[in-house]
Amino acid sequence: MRVPRAVARFNRHITNPLALAFGGWVPTVGSLEHVGRKSGKRYRTPLNIFDASDGYVVLIGYGPESDWVKNVLAAGAATVHKHGKTVQVVDPRIVSKAEAAPLVTSARILYRVHPYDEAALVVTAR
Repeated sequence: MRVPRAVARFNRHITNPLALAFGGWVPTVGSLEHVGRKSGKRYRTPLNIFDASDGYVVLIGYGPESDWVKNVLAAGAATVHKHGKTVQVVDPRIVSKAEAAPLVTSARILYRVHPYDEAALVVTAR
């Protein structure tokens, strides 16, 4: 299920600031810090981030045309902030949710039942 763009606009202004401020206790909530491919500005986007054996799997809710996805793919790197840890990640690639499922090492049940089913971004910890 892909989330409508109108929801993305609402989330950008209302939900995302709340998730960045209070989301640290949720098992899968973290943020991805990335650099804008056009502006060069640093952004921090709250996302559902699942631990993987050699990095992280990030579910893509608004589709691969989302700016944060394009930014991470263009830069080839980003920073994951999750549960007080900061990890540099590299080698981003988009795969289907099913392809990424065997890589997930924590919160597997939450991963399986999550309604985003189109794609996932897999990144490797540096």
